[in-house]
Amino acid sequence: MAIDWLKLQGKTIIVTGGSSGIGDAIVQELINQGVSVINADLREGQFKADNLTFIQTDVTDKAAVNALVKQVVAKFKTIDGLVNNAGINLPRLLVDAKQADGQYELNEAAFNKMFTVNVKSVFLMSQAVGRILAAKHEGVIVNMSSEAGLEGSQGQSVYSATKGAINGFTRSWAKELGEFNVRVVGIAPGIMEATGLRTPSYEEALAYTRHKTVEQLRAGYKSTTTTPLGRSGRLSEVADVVCYYLSDKASYITGVTTNVAGGKSRG
Repeated sequence: MAIDWLKLQGKTIIVTGGSSGIGDAIVQELINQGVSVINADLREGQFKADNLTFIQTDVTDKAAVNALVKQVVAKFKTIDGLVNNAGINLPRLLVDAKQADGQYELNEAAFNKMFTVNVKSVFLMSQAVGRILAAKHEGVIVNMSSEAGLEGSQGQSVYSATKGAINGFTRSWAKELGEFNVRVVGIAPGIMEATGLRTPSYEEALAYTRHKTVEQLRAGYKSTTTTPLGRSGRLSEVADVVCYYLSDKASYITGVTTNVAGGKSRG
């Protein structure tokens, strides 16, 4: 007989950026757990389910975020959790010795875009949902970080910095919201299986910033010499951790960011 160990059925949880990549995997696993899931994204994903609601949302816009939360509460009466998953990565070099001010040298536009999507959206969503969770003295906020935010990453300094900021949010908000019985946790995936987000333009940019060809970069994805478990991670494995942290089984865990990376290290 199947046992509903996590007891998430009936919960109402918002996932930002749930239409693709890790977000899509999280949405699907929460659906399997019987959660009423709200996917807040700019476009609707291909996955459909009776307990999945898509609400087109620009999570970097305060008015849009407040409208989203108001709509969710009106329909579901409450919110039990938030997964801040939406993010963007634009590989750039601080200094491009080959081409100053070139396509892949960091500029204000790329800097601002990454911080707006990766950091501002987490602030806006967490504040709007956090008010509800604090008022009901119950709930969980899960922030999607990255191994890059813990270790840094060549060609991805700003992306790494945004995830470092997320780690700071997680630690600080856990201290602030703990008195309201609201937990805040982070998850930092390492090298994961390929998704639709690993586009040719992304690979071209990252390869350039690492002084490699795209072919060499792709070969590196398959190398597991620094990963003790000897493989890339599955998106479902990140989703499993998210579900656990959203459940009461993790009721005494807050203020930490868990590295889901197969034990990967730089040495």
